[in-house]
Amino acid sequence: MRVLHTSDWHLGRSFHRESLLAAQGVFVDHLIETVRSERVDVVVVSGDVYDRALPSVDAVELCNQALSRLVDARVRTVLISGNHDSARRLGFGAELIDAAGVHLRTDPARVGEPVVVDDVAFYGIPYLEPELVRVAWELPERTHTAAIGHAMSLVRADLARRSGRSVVLAHAFVTGGHGSDSERDISVGGVAHVPVRVFDGVDYTALGHLHGRQRMSDTVRYCGSPIAYSFSEAGQVKGSWLVDLGPGGFEDATFVEAPVPRPVARLTGRIDDLLASPEHARHEDHWLQVTLVDRIRPKGAMERLRARFPHTLALSFEPEGGPDDVVTRPRVAGRAEIDVALDFVREVRGEAADPEETRLLREAVEASRVKEAMA
Repeated sequence: MRVLHTSDWHLGRSFHRESLLAAQGVFVDHLIETVRSERVDVVVVSGDVYDRALPSVDAVELCNQALSRLVDARVRTVLISGNHDSARRLGFGAELIDAAGVHLRTDPARVGEPVVVDDVAFYGIPYLEPELVRVAWELPERTHTAAIGHAMSLVRADLARRSGRSVVLAHAFVTGGHGSDSERDISVGGVAHVPVRVFDGVDYTALGHLHGRQRMSDTVRYCGSPIAYSFSEAGQVKGSWLVDLGPGGFEDATFVEAPVPRPVARLTGRIDDLLASPEHARHEDHWLQVTLVDRIRPKGAMERLRARFPHTLALSFEPEGGPDDVVTRPRVAGRAEIDVALDFVREVRGEAADPEETRLLREAVEASRVKEAMA
């Protein structure tokens, strides 16, 4: 059997206010092409199908298209909810659409009820908020390890009653995994991780939550998100695991790279060097996070950068020299607003505002006073 392990689609997500829906549509096209060219039997989505509990209409439509196209390709699909999803909303009508070959597993009470394809049992463990399952499952502690551990005990109890192979889908942070800036914190009392050994006893565990591909063991893996969702993911190779299950269980996993509609990168340097260096020509079509190290903050930095790098999205300043160059903070209390504003300009830029800037600041201060007086 061939299983395509995907996760963390985050449909509807934006990237520094840039819509990613078109890029996510490209991934869906790639997904269908892979299913057909690689003769995939089952697609699994290990949580965070959507980016938020109340997804946009466009995100829901893209999900609907993806699932419909998977049904048309005659492949079975198993999905679980992640910490970004609303389990109840994503799971609506789960029993009704099972017959179509799309299997939504969002209810913790059903983790011991597998989706069986041939002789392979697929167990869906949705994201488990420990506090929500602690009482029902009589957990000894309010931790992710306790919640996932109990879920796996239900899986093993069912496995003991059947023969055949097994795959577990889980949305969790496994100890030793490397996170990124785009993942929402799921820590409970400082305890977010679960040990990899909790998944012992199954042929393959398809993990979701972390956005970089990672092999926790031969049979326990993260595939990561299909596209980059933060600049901390620059350099990551995105895609899915193509998993082969033989008669005896897990045989092999091959990583299938996803297309990159627009890569992301980070650049650091002086603005004149960044604008002039031919070395950065390859970054001109990237989404960029730029850190300028000029000792004096350049005027119109973003506009100047976008003239060469039109997809610059984030800009920060870290002047060379660090703390030794920091100017003493100006006194605020008891001073006129315009004087505080002009001192702020001098502090952050290293030089005084010019006459035109001073005029605009004075007009802004006066407008603020008028508005306050009329309130």
